[in-house]
Amino acid sequence: MSPEAVSPEGGATAVAPRGEAAIRTIAMPADANPAGDIFGGWLMAQMDLAAGNVAARRARCRCATVSVDRITFLRPVHVGDEVSLYADIVSVGRTSMTIQVDAWRRSRDGEEQVKVTDATFVFVALDQGGRPRLVPSA
Repeated sequence: MSPEAVSPEGGATAVAPRGEAAIRTIAMPADANPAGDIFGGWLMAQMDLAAGNVAARRARCRCATVSVDRITFLRPVHVGDEVSLYADIVSVGRTSMTIQVDAWRRSRDGEEQVKVTDATFVFVALDQGGRPRLVPSA
């Protein structure tokens, strides 16, 4: 069965995750509110980790988050869901990289994946002194 993204209006569109799978984790009870929905902050932290991993691999050095241009929560994530984070480098500047991250969930007892969140992160490559440095050419 192909993965399915859900638009903010609630309609489903058949698309596959784009980018590389940077992180896969399980949403746990400590990450949820009393209703069993995962906190948006936990999901955003996982997305930042995924983008940071991709940025550091591309720049071959330490990288720091400069901004999150937007984050859109499309569907809830529940305790026990498997959360997969896909990161795709959108652009590379002299010292920075823009990375699109999409979060998809799969329930413990199913195979269908549903896109739940997306965001655009900007990272800067840093030298050993913590100053911006050039991102090497690919």
